[in-house]
Amino acid sequence: MEDGKCNGGATAVLPEIKFTKLFINGQFLDAASGKTFETIDPRNGEVIAKIAAGDKEDVDLAVNAARHAFDHGPWPRMTGFERARIINKYTDLIEQNIEELAALDSIDGGKLFHAGKMNDIPAAAGHFRYYAGAADKIHGETLRMTRPSMFGYTLKEPIGVVGHIIPWNFPSIMFAMKVAPALAAGCTMVVKPAEQTPLSALFYAHLSKEAGFPDGVINVVTGFGTTAGAAISSHMDIDKVSFTGSTDVGRKIMQAAAASNLKKVSLELGGKSPLLIFDDADVNKAAELALLGCFYNKGEICVASSRVFVQEGIYDKVVAKMVEKAKDWTVGDPFDSTSRQGPQVDKKQYEKILSYIEHGKNDGATLLTGGNAIGDKGYFIEPTIFADVTEDMKIYKEEIFGPVMSLMKFKTIEEGIKCANNTKYGLAAGIVSQNIDVINTVSRSIRAGVIWVNCYFAFDLDSPYGGYKMSGNCRESGMDALDSYLQVKSIAMPLHNSPWM
Repeated sequence: MEDGKCNGGATAVLPEIKFTKLFINGQFLDAASGKTFETIDPRNGEVIAKIAAGDKEDVDLAVNAARHAFDHGPWPRMTGFERARIINKYTDLIEQNIEELAALDSIDGGKLFHAGKMNDIPAAAGHFRYYAGAADKIHGETLRMTRPSMFGYTLKEPIGVVGHIIPWNFPSIMFAMKVAPALAAGCTMVVKPAEQTPLSALFYAHLSKEAGFPDGVINVVTGFGTTAGAAISSHMDIDKVSFTGSTDVGRKIMQAAAASNLKKVSLELGGKSPLLIFDDADVNKAAELALLGCFYNKGEICVASSRVFVQEGIYDKVVAKMVEKAKDWTVGDPFDSTSRQGPQVDKKQYEKILSYIEHGKNDGATLLTGGNAIGDKGYFIEPTIFADVTEDMKIYKEEIFGPVMSLMKFKTIEEGIKCANNTKYGLAAGIVSQNIDVINTVSRSIRAGVIWVNCYFAFDLDSPYGGYKMSGNCRESGMDALDSYLQVKSIAMPLHNSPWM
């Protein structure tokens, strides 16, 4: 690690880039083609390092390693207790390297360094610790067969080789969220991190070697979605693909899986989450919650509360308070501890967000605050709030994945529910109210996989998380996630000297 100066004058702890190659069968390797790609620092647009560009040939090599490790290696044949010991050692190593991992995600993805140290990396470690505790608690059932002459039971077995395709907005948490339950189940895997943020995944690969995972259990192939990601999705020797990202890409992955070996596909996709603020809400707390829900992680979060509906009785007060607070929402270098928002992940995403802001202006929405790029270096955008947004506008309908909020007014509970459900997505939703009848009615009526009441981003290791509708078909976290990497085998046999037909 070395010190450097941030734009705001704070001292940044910049990590040494140690790992830039593919990690296959326990070794760091160049891509078969010899090709590399540049990973960019979004603070300034400068090149951080050149990363091996994995392709189909490299995916084949990684899958062969994972296949051999699953079919012939010790990992799926260990007891759950033995697997847990290695996963716990891995977790210890992650916790010993929190600062370096957080710094890698900051320079690679523009994520706040202090948030990485306090939240992201500890949360990643928590996932591994949680599923280490579950590894020796995987049980089938003894069946009470309908025919008294038969005895039956079930086994839960690892699904096999898994392909994990992870997004760039939470590189560490998403790595852990997918890898940890698959390891506990006894699976082997090929991980493709997003091309925008490959650095921390390669560091996690290095730590897996130190922790003592058998070769081939964890493989990391860096590269692009159209090449490495496509090869994983269509590979005949991969038994399951787990993907988090856009709905359009999720559809392509499902098509590729169907066209190959009908592998299982878990998809956690886009969102356009509503936050409903009712008349009895505390105005100050509601405004702070709305800003947090939309602008946290610079809006690059699939559950962002980008559609905020405020009941008419307190609409003007809430809007005024949000605009006031948004102007104090500090955008700056992610290594500056006073920053609440860093740069967008890359130039492409930066330009996409700015184009949505222009659509909002041109479509007739009222720009209350923000709406501009910041500075002439890096990919910084002001927190942006639009009012008078209507359901036919692009900023209402489409996932922006940036710090852009759409504000609307509603009158009745029924209207609020209708507005919340008026989207093709169904990932998350928030409710701000002190009325238990309102809370119960609305939370049961919104079609979304997660409902947060008087809070937001209340993720928990024990709480399953996933979407309805076009937000996907899986559940991450909790025992639901572990079950998704297991398959059930039924075994039946006749009792001694009993007829079975």
